[in-house]
Amino acid sequence: MRDFLPADKARRERVLAVIRERYRAHGFDEIETPVVEEYSRLHAGIGGDNEKLAYNVLKRGLDADAIRAGADDPAALADLGLRYDLTVPLARFYASHRGELPSVFRSIQIAPVWRAERPQKGRYRQFVQCDIDIIGDGSARAEAELIVATLDTVDALGLDGGSVRVNDRRVLEWMLASFGFTDDEKPGVLITIDKLDKIGPAGVAAELRGRGTTPTAVDAFEAFLTRPQTLEYHPYGERQIRKALPEGAPDEVVGHLVGIGEAVAAARSGDGDVPLVFDPFLVRGMGYYTGTIFELAHPSVDYSLGGGGRYDGMIGRFLGQDVPAVGFSIGFERIVDLIADGDAAAASAIVLVHDRDVPLGELLAIKAGLLADGARVRLEQRTKNLKALLERSAADGYTSFATVTAGAALADLEIKPLA
Repeated sequence: MRDFLPADKARRERVLAVIRERYRAHGFDEIETPVVEEYSRLHAGIGGDNEKLAYNVLKRGLDADAIRAGADDPAALADLGLRYDLTVPLARFYASHRGELPSVFRSIQIAPVWRAERPQKGRYRQFVQCDIDIIGDGSARAEAELIVATLDTVDALGLDGGSVRVNDRRVLEWMLASFGFTDDEKPGVLITIDKLDKIGPAGVAAELRGRGTTPTAVDAFEAFLTRPQTLEYHPYGERQIRKALPEGAPDEVVGHLVGIGEAVAAARSGDGDVPLVFDPFLVRGMGYYTGTIFELAHPSVDYSLGGGGRYDGMIGRFLGQDVPAVGFSIGFERIVDLIADGDAAAASAIVLVHDRDVPLGELLAIKAGLLADGARVRLEQRTKNLKALLERSAADGYTSFATVTAGAALADLEIKPLA
């Protein structure tokens, strides 16, 4: 959990402003949910490993005997917890307010979440998530809208060249079954597949064999991973998808994936190739995904900048009936580190350096005149080390300064650049 100095905070807010503006331009509406949710909701088996990282809130009024009695049962000690993502709160929000929302609801949530991570570069215990979700639309249009809005937002942030890796959990399930893995083996196999980029086909096969997974299934999977392949390029579409999968992939799922690509292509006509890549081994660890999954990639880094997927079964846990839902989250903490400062500060941000004897009324009158012209203005009393004062002001985003003496007026100011 971090503190942010003024310049860092201003930079973060500029990036958030762009994200909000682009999301809203695509027809999404912002909501807000509490930072705490009920313990039972956060630990309902839908949050994957994140549930283990939740910060729980101790019940009020427990005495020492009650704490000792519940030492082995967290549910007996906690009734609330800090949210570890924004998807579980959204599902609860929709179930609570469905009657007040449109049949297809497009939401924005931009807010901090908390996880008891082991802190390291890019991993924090408190961080901001930027989510867009579409609830009530089970068609490929929903995924396409999310992908187009996300790519547009990344472009607006100056990160041209972003792409989205796409897969479907139904394809993964079918593929594992076709190789001969049992239902009980599939969760562990998916965990290993998720390491494919790091340990390669031989490493995946060795780990599966070491785990005692069905030998014939491992052999079939390894043979598929190491099969000879031509190097010809195929853009995202049915040919690329079927070429990347074993024979006999389900037509319905392939058709859904193809439909996403066609819709994205239509929305981004004139941009050349559709920035989508089908990746049959994209897993994403959240247990609530039921269909399409995707991750945002950028050539400047070797890690994802966001991701999401379809979670049609989650809302039904709170509402009693299934409602289609799909979401995409931008990894704000990763993206903000890639954004150049540029000229994002206000067009005119002025420091007024004044002598001690300048009357307060004169200072405020000059400041008011600059504010009326759209400037950002800070008052600073002159110090012996003027250079240090101006350097600090520049670090805080100010672009110019002017010296104010007693009796001066707005028209008398000589505004000079700080750079």
